[in-house]
Amino acid sequence: MNTRHRCPSFRLLAILWMTAAITAACAKSTAAVAETPAPSATPAGPQGAYWPTDGWRTSAPEEQGMDGEKITQALDTIEKDGLALHSLLIVRNGYLVSENYYWGYSKSRKHELYSVTKSFVSTLVGIAIDRGSIDGVGHPMADFFPGLAFENPDPRKDAITLDDVLTMRSGLDWTEADSSYTMMYRSPDWVKFMFDLPMASAPGTNFLYCSGCTHLLSAAVQKATGTPTRDFADEYLFRPLGITDANWETDTGGIPIGGWGLSIAPRDMAKLGYLFLRNGAWDGKQIVSAGWVKDAVRTHASTGGALGYGYQWWTYPSLNAFTALGRYGQTIFVIPDKDLIVVTTAAMEDHYRIFGLIEDFIAPAAGTA
Repeated sequence: MNTRHRCPSFRLLAILWMTAAITAACAKSTAAVAETPAPSATPAGPQGAYWPTDGWRTSAPEEQGMDGEKITQALDTIEKDGLALHSLLIVRNGYLVSENYYWGYSKSRKHELYSVTKSFVSTLVGIAIDRGSIDGVGHPMADFFPGLAFENPDPRKDAITLDDVLTMRSGLDWTEADSSYTMMYRSPDWVKFMFDLPMASAPGTNFLYCSGCTHLLSAAVQKATGTPTRDFADEYLFRPLGITDANWETDTGGIPIGGWGLSIAPRDMAKLGYLFLRNGAWDGKQIVSAGWVKDAVRTHASTGGALGYGYQWWTYPSLNAFTALGRYGQTIFVIPDKDLIVVTTAAMEDHYRIFGLIEDFIAPAAGTA
């Protein structure tokens, strides 16, 4: 396995703004989009019939058909350019082939995931549907919260479905900004806070990135299952995958925050990518249905940029990939065609340079298959 523990020299980091794909995440888009198929997932069952529940096995890149020199070039670029990465992990064929930490971080240190949390929450929605607690993505959101009185009543608000929220097309008039988060933290009822917002458009029409909306998904899982969202996650997702050390921030009512707030180690982040790479199967059990995986990682909504949006996952058509993205460079990047997962934690302005590392070095290192 290619492993380094280096701290880049202190220098002025260039301020890189997000590419149009990510900038568009916080903007409204009315562009029509055809619902594209999901990337082809790898058949269930890792090479050698092992599962990384108790830990990832390691391997030299070459043993997994990767060009070790290209990975070295990626690592050299990180150091030469002083990129503020905290970790970079590469998994090929179920084996950890490169694991690198920077700035004092280590494999045992948990990291705030920011919006990568959303992909975990949407997976919980899929599990709840699989278990019959929710009848499907067409279920009206307001029905999860009977008796909730909210401001700005609007028939369009009553029509918002799970699908609309999962695909960031709720129609609620939300501004993705620190000021909105601050108002939520000051609210005694985060669900009511979100339902109090006026409508900006009909649900299911316009893409508008909304971290507050994802909190409604966490609350809906709790309401529908009759189990606290954290307990549900522990029983049906975290423990089966061997994720035993997780912190999850809650709202003022004790509901785990849907749009952010989960902290786990990078090796555990890779497990969610691997679950989806294996069609929702894990060590002989179907954690979430293959049908859910297929729907979650295909493009449902146009973002107005190069990336599409599924069920709280971004789609990356140029590499036939899908990715969970969090503020400051948190990433779970999955390329099914190459049986490849890339995980980063970071303190960067955006994902521009991370995408560059993947496109210029890591994906080419895996060849054409």
